[in-house]
Amino acid sequence: MPSHSGRMAPRSPDPAPRPARSAATTGTPRKWRSLTWLRGPAPAVPGAVPPAGTTDVLEPAGTPATTRAGGTQLADLIGSPQPTATAVLPDNDPLDLVQPAPRLPFLAIPATWRPKRAWLSLVPSPRATPFTFGYLVLLLGTSLLIRFASPKLTDKLLAVSSTDAHNMARHPLTALLTSAFWIAGGGWLPYAVIFAIAVAPFERRFGGLRTALVFFSGHVLATIATELPVMALIHSDVLPHSAGRWLDIGVSYGFLTTAGVLVALLRGRAKIVGIAALELFVIGVYVTDDPASLASVVTVLGHACAAHFGLLVWGPRLRSVSRVAR
Repeated sequence: MPSHSGRMAPRSPDPAPRPARSAATTGTPRKWRSLTWLRGPAPAVPGAVPPAGTTDVLEPAGTPATTRAGGTQLADLIGSPQPTATAVLPDNDPLDLVQPAPRLPFLAIPATWRPKRAWLSLVPSPRATPFTFGYLVLLLGTSLLIRFASPKLTDKLLAVSSTDAHNMARHPLTALLTSAFWIAGGGWLPYAVIFAIAVAPFERRFGGLRTALVFFSGHVLATIATELPVMALIHSDVLPHSAGRWLDIGVSYGFLTTAGVLVALLRGRAKIVGIAALELFVIGVYVTDDPASLASVVTVLGHACAAHFGLLVWGPRLRSVSRVAR
């Protein structure tokens, strides 16, 4: 045939015919020859000579294997038979044969030493009890201010925030709001424990907004109920005018109101025990605070008013309120 150049290309001679397959390779495809060693050694044919340069891949068990040079393998020199391996595959996934061993922690703590979750839930947290937690942080700040600030500054702040008769007559709203942010004596840790027992459980059940409402309503009501009689006695000259300058600060009216609600929600004998504990707490504070002074009498009247306001007024109203969803 003419090529692309227009010249006649010489015809190549016919290729030589392929040689016929030998009997050793006939019947076994080429692509499967490399896997014949998986089937084990082929049956011996009498009089057949293996091709030069080839050795059996698997030796039959129990017979010593020799090399092409006529030597003996190392297993025969030691005197032990050739080691064999046997694998047993389960019916399930082969990947499950080997499972990693569990890693032990660096510092293993016994389960009996770990704190219980129920005890940890009593600690106020910004997520579960934001009102209680934020209020404790604020009280901590004012307590540190009283401890480390100058006495002149702290005396002025406390005098403005006190809910005494003098401030209640001139700026009652400022005195009512700011007097609940100070702790008498600066002892923050005992109040933190009291808030964790009397305020945090209330907030977990009814939420932060209702907790703030009950807390400050008890604080305002108990303050007004105790300071109005003092103001009337001062104006009638029964009490001296110096009684209108008593320092009246603290958060006890608020948490006693929430404690009274919690006691009102109890049932059966638990409610009786809770009422007795609440009354004993009020009496105990009065006895340990100088009961002969007029200021202690006013304080115990405020405590009793706040506790019973939560027990008798807020308790029945909140008994039918469902728990806040978390």
